[in-house]
Amino acid sequence: MTHNSKKAAAAVAAAVMFLLLYRHVLVKLVHDWWTDDNYSHGFLIIPLAAYLAWERRDRFASTVSRSSLWGLVVVAGSIAVLLGGVLGSELFLTRISLVGAIVGSVLFLFGWKRLMVMAFPIGILLLMIPLPAIIFNQIAFPLQLLASRVGESTLTAVEIPVLREGNVLVLANTSLEVAEACSGIRSLVSLLTLGIVFGYFTDKRLWVRTAIAVSTIPIAIIANGGRVAGTGIAAHRFGPEAAQGFLHEFSGWMVFVVAFAMMLALQRLIVWMAPPQKLRSTPDVAALS
Repeated sequence: MTHNSKKAAAAVAAAVMFLLLYRHVLVKLVHDWWTDDNYSHGFLIIPLAAYLAWERRDRFASTVSRSSLWGLVVVAGSIAVLLGGVLGSELFLTRISLVGAIVGSVLFLFGWKRLMVMAFPIGILLLMIPLPAIIFNQIAFPLQLLASRVGESTLTAVEIPVLREGNVLVLANTSLEVAEACSGIRSLVSLLTLGIVFGYFTDKRLWVRTAIAVSTIPIAIIANGGRVAGTGIAAHRFGPEAAQGFLHEFSGWMVFVVAFAMMLALQRLIVWMAPPQKLRSTPDVAALS
């Protein structure tokens, strides 16, 4: 058996053991994607990571492979985190250990250089993991208040009487509560994922990719605040029914479309202000002689 065949057999064995060890974690993770709209984009992450890994297959194969025993340390640490998560009923730890086990396996089988080649496809798997409830709530509630303030300011600017009490907007004919689902956390999580992927495929410069990803945070906040204000205007003009049912759900989709348009406009603006530098072609030696 050749060296490459041994590596392939070891990789298959590691994949089988990985699935056996993390099967319950994966099942629960898929269940959360299915039932929690905040993380329904998780279904796209694994195929995307697989595509990105496949895209790097030539670089991976041409990079020197040198096994590292540090990989076993990382795998052992990940398994310890998994056990801690299972015993403590902490889903986030079990899921983080899943990514850690992948990192450790690649490091042990192929070494640091090949791990660096696959760093982005593996790292993007973190986007499929739901945040712990304690962190999620610390983000969602301030976003609720912020969306309420934006809605109040906009309604006041268009001369619609409104009174804000926390995350509740009191209008003349109805009251609007900016619930957790309307806080913008859903569009923020999805847009952050989209921003990272969009930046990766549209520009090779790291600072541009970072700028696009970071810009999704204020874009999501602005777009969601506009949704709250728009709902308030519709409720004032057409009655409370305009803030419920299909129109309310449709406005959620429109927020995502508008936010993506803003992100696309930002990317175009960056390219216009700082166009990527083209590689200069090497002068023809014959032409210089």
